[in-house]
Formats: sequence, C-alpha cells, structure tokens
Amino acid sequence: MANILITGAGSGFGKGTALELAGRGHAVTAGTISEDEASTLAAAHPELTTMKLDVTDAADVAKVQELSLDVLVNNAGRGLMAPLTNVPVDEVRKTFDVNVFGMLSMCQAVIPGMKAQGSGRIINVSSIAGVLSGAMTAPYAMTKHAVEALTVSLREELAPYGVDVTKINPGPYLTGFNDAMVDGIEPYLESGDEPAAAAHQFMKAVMENQADPQEIVTAIADLAEAEETPLETFLPEGIKQMLEEVIASR
Repeated sequence: MANILITGAGSGFGKGTALELAGRGHAVTAGTISEDEASTLAAAHPELTTMKLDVTDAADVAKVQELSLDVLVNNAGRGLMAPLTNVPVDEVRKTFDVNVFGMLSMCQAVIPGMKAQGSGRIINVSSIAGVLSGAMTAPYAMTKHAVEALTVSLREELAPYGVDVTKINPGPYLTGFNDAMVDGIEPYLESGDEPAAAAHQFMKAVMENQADPQEIVTAIADLAEAEETPLETFLPEGIKQMLEEVIASR
C-alpha cells in the first residue's frame, strides 16, 4: 500500500484516479480547490482522505510538507484558450500560477521527504498541448510546454536519489475541462475576425469526439504502481504519431 496525494481531485482525472487508487487498496489523499469541495468529496467517498489544497496558496502547500508520501500526482490545472492578440495577460499569468508554479511548488514540497526516504514518484499531468500549439491554444499550451521542461529536468535531477518523475500527455477526453476551455474562447473573439471564428468552430467540432477519461485514470493509477516508468505516456493510442506528423508537415 502506498501513500498517495492527488491535486485537483474534486473532478475529472483527479477524482477518478483518487477513487481508482483507493479501490486498489492505497491510502489516498485527495486535494481539492476548496473546503466545500473537500467536504462534499469526503461525504460521498469515505475511503478517501480529503484536504483543501489550492496549489497557489502557500499555506496549503506548506501542509503537504508534513505528509509522508510515496506518490504525488500533479493533476490540478487551469484552462484558458483565447487569441493571443487580446487575451488579458493577467489571465495567462493565473494559468501559469496553477499549471506551472503551482506544480513546481508541490514538487518542492514533497521532494525533501522523498529524497530522505530514498524513494518516491511524481506524476505530472501534461497534455498534447505540451508538444503542439496552434490558433487559440497558446495561453494553455505555453503552460504545458513548461510542464514538459519541468518534468524532463526533474526526472534527471532526482533519479540519483531514487525518486522517479514521469508525465502523462492526454489528448481530448470527456471530463468537461476541454469543453470549458473551448467555450471560454468566445468572449475574446473580436467581431469580424473570421479566421479566429473559423478556428473556434473547428475546435468545437473536435470536442464532439472526446475519449473516455477512464483510460487516463487507469493509466495514471498504473504509473503510480509501476516498478519503473517511462518519461512520457501519450494517450489515446496513436496520438503521438499523429502529433509528429502534424509537426513535420509545418
């Protein structure tokens, strides 16, 4: 049995993974953005330990230093898609605060304990947006590109101490997260900007064919239990090859 902490566990991949790992017999702490969310989750799923864990709140992150952990799943994320020409920089900064600086803060909170015990694993939830960007996607993709660099560097830095770092790169899965990002583009569209409107409609069409999130839930749980991990796991199957083909065609 492993002691596992999952951020962003109030919904989506985080909640699913928390329940999956608890069902496999692990001691799971589910971190949520608010006290209300933590209370609701605890009432519905007493097999979980819950805590308010806003990864941008220094006091919340400090509490994590007191935990004895075998695995950290950095799942908390903020979505933002919009044209770079007029998206408010403050909104982009908030997205970096959660997706990059929040993730780094969580890593720094658990690394001393993992190094001291000579073992541990950090699983970072990245995205296909970590390796591919296009019209409207940059406010989010920039953060996930940073997650790629963070993960590769930490994996090399921590391997000598017995601490493993890996990442998972999901494509479009039906959790509601992607839909919210795509729907959120509309307020930033300028009247008469036909190319931007066309890109938005294309992205809406992509959202009609999202995959079952259980695939990602199972993959993260398997990574948590694995003896060794690869640097990266791209899902659904075949999506990495598709991304490579798109990049090569540019």
